[in-house]
Amino acid sequence: MADDKLKLEDLLGDVHKVEEEDRIEYVAIIGAGVMGQGLAQTISSAGLDVLIIEKDQKHIESAQEAIKTSMKREIARWAMTESEMKSILGRITWNTDINEIADCDLIIEAVDENFQLKRLLFNKMDEIAQPDTIFVSNTSTLSLTKIAEVTNRKDKIIGMHFLNPVPKVPVVEIVKALETSDKTVTKMKNFAEKIGKTAVEVYEYPGFVTTRAIVPLLNEAMHILLEGVATASDIDTAMKLGYDFKIGPLEMADNMGLDEVLMWMEQLWGTLGEPRYRPCPILRRLVRERKLGRKTGEGFFKYNEDGQKIN
Repeated sequence: MADDKLKLEDLLGDVHKVEEEDRIEYVAIIGAGVMGQGLAQTISSAGLDVLIIEKDQKHIESAQEAIKTSMKREIARWAMTESEMKSILGRITWNTDINEIADCDLIIEAVDENFQLKRLLFNKMDEIAQPDTIFVSNTSTLSLTKIAEVTNRKDKIIGMHFLNPVPKVPVVEIVKALETSDKTVTKMKNFAEKIGKTAVEVYEYPGFVTTRAIVPLLNEAMHILLEGVATASDIDTAMKLGYDFKIGPLEMADNMGLDEVLMWMEQLWGTLGEPRYRPCPILRRLVRERKLGRKTGEGFFKYNEDGQKIN
């Protein structure tokens, strides 16, 4: 009986050890742009502690103001309370020192869609983080397998492509690189569920599902506008009423950020070489003029200080 009891205790000990290893309680996010802010809010809302790393204090202060402003809009709409906002912000810490990620259970990269930048960052993260820590990239178009090459944990590199606005969009694409392990996939599916997202598993391919499918639609709507077939407002109205879209494709592009949309198109056009991804000239012009959509107050439409469309 004593031997049986000992074996049972050993077995339970092994189970608890596995649970400890799989537990995610402290998440680092590299990059405090729009996606990083949305990720921080979403993950913190699930009761997890979040560390945001940015390159300097100026960017931190800008991001802090932006995330507060976003949540205050939610409070004004009765979608959030003041106490919930304080609780969410209380679980988020900010730092400019990337070495602070050493204690994190999971690290999410949310920097610009720049291949060399991501490879440099993953190489640095690999030097600092604990050997068992999983690295997540929020890339929408780049090869995770090639990014993973610069690390010594290729089995723990995975993509989680969130859509903006992260707190409101309930889906995330789980992207498996060539050497990503099944254990890593399972762990990230569980993490997605914990933060309130439905995980869709996709194979590594430029654009995955959501970006690859939406970009041609946005591009075609822009060409329709460029050719003078209809106004921006009428194009969006036709698509909303005709196909039950919540918002039209041009306002959708404004919400995404026209610079981001242009970057996706250029990546897909350069990688796949298919004409449907070649950016419409009107998009290039708006980005050149720094009319980037909702975040700058003007894109295909104009927006007020609260981000509401005014024409």
